[in-house]
Amino acid sequence: MAKTAHDYAFDTIDGAPLPLSSFKDKVVLVVNTASACGLTPQYDGLETLYSDYKDKGLVVLGVPCNQFAGQEPGTEAEIKAFCETRFKVDFPLTSKVEVKGEGAHPFYKWAKDTLGDPAEPTWNFHKILVGKNGEAIRAFGPRTEPVDPEITAAIVEALG
Repeated sequence: MAKTAHDYAFDTIDGAPLPLSSFKDKVVLVVNTASACGLTPQYDGLETLYSDYKDKGLVVLGVPCNQFAGQEPGTEAEIKAFCETRFKVDFPLTSKVEVKGEGAHPFYKWAKDTLGDPAEPTWNFHKILVGKNGEAIRAFGPRTEPVDPEITAAIVEALG
């Protein structure tokens, strides 16, 4: 079992390897996303967080997932186009993965093992905050808006 998030990797939405170790010394907010969800407007808040804090060391990582009511049915190219044109998303996106259950991406299994049940997504736009050293800091539920003071305070604290 891996010790930190930096031991895991995703693929980018374009299919290139994306080792989380490339985010060493950065704080990462990992968010499972969906394009056809009532919470999809959270992309605006995620982009705001990213633009406000990226120069201080924050990375928002969008992880498309189709496990919740089939609300991310598109291909990676369709998801990328939707995010870029509809929400002007500039933060990195991964390829589509599963985030819970037997087929969950290993990062999500690790997060649940590390933080317990609160780290297992129950719906789209669940958020996991990862610190500069790859430690799992905290999970936030889907209905917690990205710019909620609770999230921004945790990010500011993690950024030091």
